[in-house]
Amino acid sequence: MLTSLSAGVLLNNKPINQNEEITKTGTPADNFPDSQRAQFCGSSTAKSTKFIKEYSIPTVCTNPLAVVTDYSGNVWFAETNTGKLGKFDPNTESFIEFENPFWPKNGRSMIWGMDYSPDGSVWYTDESYDSIWKFTPDNQKYQRIDFPSDGDSLPQKLKILGSQVVINDFNGNKLTFLDPTLSDEELSYLNIPSPVDGSVTGDFAIDEDNNVWYTNWIFQQGGVLVKFDQDAYRTSIATANGSSLPALDFIQVFQLPTDLLTPNGLTVSDGLIWIADTSNSAIFTFNPDTNQFISYPTSDPKVSTYGNSTGVIKSPISRPYWIESNSVGQLVFNEQTANSIAVLDPKTDSLVEYLVPSKNPAWGDCDLNFNCGLAQVFDFAIYKDKIWFTEWVENNIGVVDTSVPLPFDVTLDTQNISLLPGESKNISLTITPQSTITEDVSLILSDYVTFLDATSDKSVPFQLDSSITGDVKISASDEAAPGTYKVLIGAQIEDVSISKFVTVTILP
Repeated sequence: MLTSLSAGVLLNNKPINQNEEITKTGTPADNFPDSQRAQFCGSSTAKSTKFIKEYSIPTVCTNPLAVVTDYSGNVWFAETNTGKLGKFDPNTESFIEFENPFWPKNGRSMIWGMDYSPDGSVWYTDESYDSIWKFTPDNQKYQRIDFPSDGDSLPQKLKILGSQVVINDFNGNKLTFLDPTLSDEELSYLNIPSPVDGSVTGDFAIDEDNNVWYTNWIFQQGGVLVKFDQDAYRTSIATANGSSLPALDFIQVFQLPTDLLTPNGLTVSDGLIWIADTSNSAIFTFNPDTNQFISYPTSDPKVSTYGNSTGVIKSPISRPYWIESNSVGQLVFNEQTANSIAVLDPKTDSLVEYLVPSKNPAWGDCDLNFNCGLAQVFDFAIYKDKIWFTEWVENNIGVVDTSVPLPFDVTLDTQNISLLPGESKNISLTITPQSTITEDVSLILSDYVTFLDATSDKSVPFQLDSSITGDVKISASDEAAPGTYKVLIGAQIEDVSISKFVTVTILP
């Protein structure tokens, strides 16, 4: 499946094979041969569920990716196949697309990062042309800023933090700080190198003490979590009279767990560092006070996302990609290959996963007669109780309304158990309908580590006409390693999955 390492390969600016048939339409679809248009330009019209509403972008085949909301709730998004910014007004449900006169003809670029500035401008990254862009809505002007690169660069995520624009250079293996208050002639960059040679630099976030947290990792080999004390470093620069200590002297490194292989997304919430692992079906927390990592599994992808018409997919994974915290401390993340947006509440140890209704069959092992596939939901933006997202291969934007009541409730008689290696314990699970449910309900039993197993006698889907209570057995193998782990228990229908985490402590 598509990851950030391969996305740029798909959209680099190589000429289209002249032997492929190209029917000229005068639209951005002309950047793809006819044989690829359903795959990249959209396979169907916008859809909706009780929880999600989608909107088709007026221009065809724009490949929307980065998205942000402004202070009024308007939605701004980048069109990677046109170089334009789009704006969507949720009140009027109308789009405006802003032509970029500086964009190369037929140019394409993965635009991963975007943020809205207090002065009303929109900033975003540009992978293909090593650029940072600023768009000023008042005069509808674009400004391109060269990104400092030395060899292979990939400006990826971008955040405006106080008076700074911060960008991770994924391939260039550094963090870059830019002061946007300076004029064009005065623009200067502060580059923080990686402590790990040969790695990439992932997403970043700032804690309450103004430390910058980010990851350095090597594809499929894992890496480190990095804490950078930027205040101490800047004080060193200001008082050093030209002989300040190197930036790496202000960095603290924590080894990632061996099973955390692709730490793309990262955020900070309530003193904890949260990391999304795109190689698995889990997100991780790191507690700086205890130096402890804990993995939180997601539910398994629904069959409608991957299809498996040939039977080749044996162990589908959800691939959490980016992660952010909302105003009440909940964690929001996209599950790329589960075609879902998830909301995790650490206070209640609960998880709700919303299935995106549009699905492109070219991105799954799909029978074309079956509603199946992925919309490639690569980015999202939080505004109050709404989560806005883009669908890169379906030419849509969409919104999750988290205020919509859930159709059933999941309760457990306990969410904490202790086990010795080789021991098992039962937990009572109750599922209570909150509205009429006409479709079958199935259980969610997800255990991320191999030495834990959750099982139930309710292994087949069932009707939920009234409350149902049953036992779930959680077992630890003889090889279980002492520590703290999470097991996910819940239930699902096609459009939504509702679960609770059980904290399992394996005793020595």
